[in-house]
Amino acid sequence: MEPASIEIGPLSFGYADYDAEHDVLYLSVGEPEEGVGEDTPEGHVIRYAPGTARVVGLTLLNPRRILERDGSISVTVPETVEKNAAELGPLAAAA
Repeated sequence: MEPASIEIGPLSFGYADYDAEHDVLYLSVGEPEEGVGEDTPEGHVIRYAPGTARVVGLTLLNPRRILERDGSISVTVPETVEKNAAELGPLAAAA
């Protein structure tokens, strides 16, 4: 993962990695760490530190396809927020 500065709702992600082949954007609050995944209503995955409510990461599935189709991505973390390509760091660079 490379350093990033991506804000989504109340969360600040300091690391990001975009897998262009599979169209998956991995975001991590701090240094990547193990987490327990929970699906968001939009089909993404928010990861929590095991046994806690502390968010450690977020995985956005098909973000490029969604951005091309809708112009923004909605994700519930826990409130719903929208982001455009420029606000998603390495995903924008891969365009």
